[in-house]
Amino acid sequence: MNQIQLESKTTLETTKLAEKLANLLRPGDVVTLEGDLGAGKTTFTKGLGAGLGVKKIINSPTFTIIKEYQGEIPFYHMDVYRLENSDEDIGFDEYFYGDGVTVVEWASFIEDYLPKERLDIRIDVKDEQSRIITFTPRSHYFEKICEGLAR
Repeated sequence: MNQIQLESKTTLETTKLAEKLANLLRPGDVVTLEGDLGAGKTTFTKGLGAGLGVKKIINSPTFTIIKEYQGEIPFYHMDVYRLENSDEDIGFDEYFYGDGVTVVEWASFIEDYLPKERLDIRIDVKDEQSRIITFTPRSHYFEKICEGLAR
């Protein structure tokens, strides 16, 4: 699958890119986010939520692992950092194959539970403001979505 890389020069650009992605997603889609602490995973997630019509404040679910939000469709935000080296399945399938869009921060920690068809996103810090965002589609469907983002 072909990766695309986009540069975001500000937090606002990151948010707008995520909102654009949200408008291309449909129920049942899974998006994973990887990147160092402070790279912008939660900022990106806030943009996804806004694009899906979520009105509540979105913050990292670090201590609860999963937060559910209602927008135009359900939006599930997982931060699985605390599940590193754990074999615990907390009902991922209900979210991954459910009626909403799921975003998973630190998804590499639950690789065995992730659906094969998904959109993997890596956010890397370029400098204090800029980020390099790499999109890796894991299906033909997500390749089409990436093509829409690149326009």
